[in-house]
Amino acid sequence: MNDMSTQETLVEIAHRVLPAGNFGNFASDIALVKGAGGHVWDAEGNEYIDYLLGSGPMFIGHAHPEVTAAVLEQIPLGTTFFTNNPAGIRLAEKIVAALPCADQVRFLASGTEADMYAMRVARAFRGRDKIVKFEGGYHGMSDHGLMSLAPKRPGNFPLAIPDSPGIPAKVRDDVLVAPYNDAAHVVALIEAHHDEIGGVIVEPFQRLIPPVPGFLQALREVTARFGIPLIFDEVVTGFRFAYEGAQSYYGVTPDLCTLGKIVGGGFPLSALAGRADIMAHFDKAKVGDEGFLMQLGTLSGNPVASIAGLVTLDVLSRPGTYEKVFARGRALMDGLTKLMGEKGIPGQIVGEPPLFDIVFAEGEVRNYRDMLRVDLKLQNHVNKHFRANGILKGDTKFYISTAHTDEDVRKTLEVFAGALRTL
Repeated sequence: MNDMSTQETLVEIAHRVLPAGNFGNFASDIALVKGAGGHVWDAEGNEYIDYLLGSGPMFIGHAHPEVTAAVLEQIPLGTTFFTNNPAGIRLAEKIVAALPCADQVRFLASGTEADMYAMRVARAFRGRDKIVKFEGGYHGMSDHGLMSLAPKRPGNFPLAIPDSPGIPAKVRDDVLVAPYNDAAHVVALIEAHHDEIGGVIVEPFQRLIPPVPGFLQALREVTARFGIPLIFDEVVTGFRFAYEGAQSYYGVTPDLCTLGKIVGGGFPLSALAGRADIMAHFDKAKVGDEGFLMQLGTLSGNPVASIAGLVTLDVLSRPGTYEKVFARGRALMDGLTKLMGEKGIPGQIVGEPPLFDIVFAEGEVRNYRDMLRVDLKLQNHVNKHFRANGILKGDTKFYISTAHTDEDVRKTLEVFAGALRTL
């Protein structure tokens, strides 16, 4: 059923029936009704160049004809079974073939679940309770994931700070927090606590911040030395920076990785992949009752989501796909940098060509605390100008897709120039 309500009506209803008037993801003053390629339309018919991309999943664009055709072919055959299905099995096979760390795969329905189970299976494998994570690192909405994600008053390392009410106080005792991109600090932390640590979880590319040379390699060396599972949270980066993931792009192979967003082709699907001896904890026949980690989900490996993911990966595997995305992203990054330089605006572009943003701060940006220097007033002004002039993006990210065009880049730079003129 197509809802023909006006945006004003939808916003009014949303504020009546939804806390804060939204789904918890984005501002309540917009309702999108259509997406095609790299563009979306709201309920008033306004068109936007879309750098939000559903928070990243739509890497090959909205309503890609091959994905749409495959999904429409599957739907009459059934939308969920709670059993194995051909698309899910083939998707797991593709993931194993693509990612260096992947011997086996378990499917879930969200990135939060994938990260939660990754930490749990690491603890089961090691027989230790503590998890090391990095300040500012996002690993979903679980209790452990919400430790020191965005502390308003950062504390002393390695003390974990809960980012939400409702998290039991004792959870903080099982999380050790380190600064991202500080190899010496985290190596010393792991060396001091290695016999308590069940696993180390990290975004290889933390939110917007690339790893400095040697950081991930040092993390890999120290965890391997003590037999501690290293988890790469690739919910965002998986199949985005390279077909083989950020683990290939940065040249460091973890023991486990989590996937989401792109791998579901726009449908709710995530995955945990990793070494066979660790993944064996999901197989009671191999580890027995004491070692068995129960994991189930009504929609895990859903056939509609799996076929969408399977076709998405087929599209991404074609020659020249990533070169095209990187070229578009680099052109936009360079253009934004040039405009800021011409206007003498204190800022920089932080990220990689498929995923970056304008950071209005001077000095090197290497970790969460560096991001606290951002001029939020300027950032909000520019983001509002983008939105008012047909550019949709999140507060802190440009997601680039295979569907964005040279004209999209040109228009975006034109709008950014206008934003700087209005300062």
